[in-house]
Amino acid sequence: MSSYGVMRGLHFQRPPYTQSKLLRCVRGAVLNVVVDIRKGSPTYGQHFAVELTEENKRQFFIDKGFAHGFVVLSETAVFQYKCDEFYHPEADGGISILDSSLGIDWRIPVERASLSDKDTKHPLLKDFDSPFTI
Repeated sequence: MSSYGVMRGLHFQRPPYTQSKLLRCVRGAVLNVVVDIRKGSPTYGQHFAVELTEENKRQFFIDKGFAHGFVVLSETAVFQYKCDEFYHPEADGGISILDSSLGIDWRIPVERASLSDKDTKHPLLKDFDSPFTI
């Protein structure tokens, strides 16, 4: 459960603990964003966003090789993840959620975002050495 403005990401797990996820929002509204971080991909560095809400009942699948982030758009939100690999802190990776070169419209004023200390320290995409290739 998270409240309005909570923004997390853009996270992934490095090999050999890569992770695919299936997400859904059961209360409120959450904007989920993925960025292709697979070297050699024609869509490398591009993002895709989808709003998941309790009303639209959409689910969102995130494959290995994509960094994931989200922001809570409603007063509160509850969302669920199903993952195909356990969390391994030593494999945790990320790129900056605030990297303007990605062109992500987070749909809230950034100054109202609630970021974790961890999420302010990820590198920009241009400074990132991806462990994923296609």
